[in-house]
Amino acid sequence: MTRPPLPWLTAVSIASALMALPMTSALAQNKGEIKIAHVHSLTGPLEAYGKQTTTGLMLGLDYATNGTMMVAGKKLVVIEKDDQGKPDLGKSLLAAAYADDRCDIAIGPTSSGVALAMLPVAEEYKKILLVEPAVADSITGEKWNKYIFRTGRNSSQDAISNAVAVDKAGTSIATLAQDYAFGRDGVAAFKASVKNAKIVHEEYLPTTTTDFTAGAQRIIDALKDQPGRKVIWIIWAGGGGNPFKIADLDLKRYNIEIVTGGNILPAMAAYKQFPGMEGATYYYFGIPKNPVNEWLVARHYKEFKSPPDFFTAGGMAAGIAVVEALKKTGGDTNTNKLIKTMEGMSFETPKGKMTFRKEDHQAMQSMYHFKIKVDPAFAWGVPELVREIKPEEMNVPIKNKR
Repeated sequence: MTRPPLPWLTAVSIASALMALPMTSALAQNKGEIKIAHVHSLTGPLEAYGKQTTTGLMLGLDYATNGTMMVAGKKLVVIEKDDQGKPDLGKSLLAAAYADDRCDIAIGPTSSGVALAMLPVAEEYKKILLVEPAVADSITGEKWNKYIFRTGRNSSQDAISNAVAVDKAGTSIATLAQDYAFGRDGVAAFKASVKNAKIVHEEYLPTTTTDFTAGAQRIIDALKDQPGRKVIWIIWAGGGGNPFKIADLDLKRYNIEIVTGGNILPAMAAYKQFPGMEGATYYYFGIPKNPVNEWLVARHYKEFKSPPDFFTAGGMAAGIAVVEALKKTGGDTNTNKLIKTMEGMSFETPKGKMTFRKEDHQAMQSMYHFKIKVDPAFAWGVPELVREIKPEEMNVPIKNKR
C-alpha cells in the first residue's frame, strides 16, 4: 500500500510547531480533533530513547491512518511534552495535558520512575495513559489502575525471555542493575523466572555510575570460586557510564561470561566485544518478518537513511494501538468506551500481533532469543535470531490487585 511522505521532519520540529500555536488554540475543544499528549523524555538521561519513541509514534499514526492523520473524520493532534526524566515534572505535565490542553488520551513516559508518578494522575482525571516504553512491572502490577494500558514490554517479559539463555542447572549468576524502579523490578522478575540456575549476588549501582570497578569486584568475588558456568546478567538503560567496561577486569581469568538483553543500536556497539553472547531482546529491525515491520524499515531508511531502532518500534506500536482503538469506537474518545474496546484488543505491530491482556492491560507480545554475531558491515554487535519466544510460551504473572 502506497502512503504519502510524512508531513514532519523531527521531534524538534513537531514540538516547535506546537509551541508556536496560540494559547487559545491549545485550550479550545475542537470536536473535529482528537488530542494525544505525548509526555516523555526529550532531554535528560533517556533522551535518545524518547526521541526514538517520538519518531515511532508519528510513523505509527501515519501507518494506521494511511497517511491521513484522521480517524472517523477527526484530525489527530499530538502535543509533545518533555518530562526530562523527572517524576514530579512528568506528573505535572500529564495533569496539564488532561486539564489545560483537554487531551483525550496520553502516551508515555520513557522512565519507569516517571511512569509511577504519573499513574495516579490518569486515575484522577479518568483518562487513559498508554505507557510506552517504561518497563517496571509495578506499572501494570501493584501500582496499576484501570486507566493504564501498556504497549511496551514489562520487566517480567524481559526477564522470562532472558532466562531462556542462562537458566540451566550448574550455572551461577550475578546481576548488575541500576538502583531504581527499572533495575530493581527487572532483577526481581529475573530472579522469579530463574528455576534451575543459582543467583549468588545482586549489585545495584546509581544510574549516574561511570566507574564500575568497585561493583564489578564485588561481583567477581561472589562468582570466581563458584563451580560450573558463571554469568553476569546486566540490565542497564540510558546514557552515562558503560557497564560493559567490567569486561576489562579480565573476567576470562575466572571464566565469567556477560549476558544481557537488547538495547538501542549505539549501546549495542559494546556488544561487538562479546561474539556469541546470548540474551533476549524486545526488538531488532532485522528479526521480525511481517508487513508492518517491512513498512517501518523501508520508511525509516527512506526518511532517515538508517534502520529503525529499539524504541522506534515501540512508539509505532503505541500509535497503531491508539488508532485501532479509535477506529473501533468510531472516533468516540469516551474513556469507558475506550477501556472496554481496548481490553483484549489485538493489533498488528512491527513485532507482529500484540494483545492487551484484560486483567492488567499489559500488551502480550513476542520476545526474541538472540546470539551476537560480529559483522564488520555494522557498527554494533548483530543479534541473530535463535528463536522467537511467543506470548503463549511466557507465563507472565498478573501482579495487580484488580
